[in-house]
Amino acid sequence: MNILETDHWCLLLPPEWVADYEEDVVRITDADEVGEIEFTTLCKEEGAVAPAELEAMAREESPEVMTWSPATIGAFTGISGAFGEDDTHVQEWYVAAGSVLLYITYVCDAENAGMDDAAVSDILATLVAAT
Repeated sequence: MNILETDHWCLLLPPEWVADYEEDVVRITDADEVGEIEFTTLCKEEGAVAPAELEAMAREESPEVMTWSPATIGAFTGISGAFGEDDTHVQEWYVAAGSVLLYITYVCDAENAGMDDAAVSDILATLVAAT
């Protein structure tokens, strides 16, 4: 396992997954290129991110998601939803720990939906907030 560390969070990556950084986005792909996970980190200037703020942002930024469900990813909590667009399957999470909000997406071809679910869950379960 490799450690992927940012200023605000870190997680463990299996050897077959690699990370690439572009400005405020961390992109993680697997060796067979079935899908990719992207992390966008936002930080609130004062106070903790409230659940109502997460939900409002999710509904505004992701109107394609019809149903949101509670989600816990490692040390972060929030909501998750999925949708299909053209031939693409998209899973989204809006989660927070303290003042850090993460917008996480997993994208793959619709025909591959579900193929990486276990691996993505295992990776996301290792997510911890930086202290």
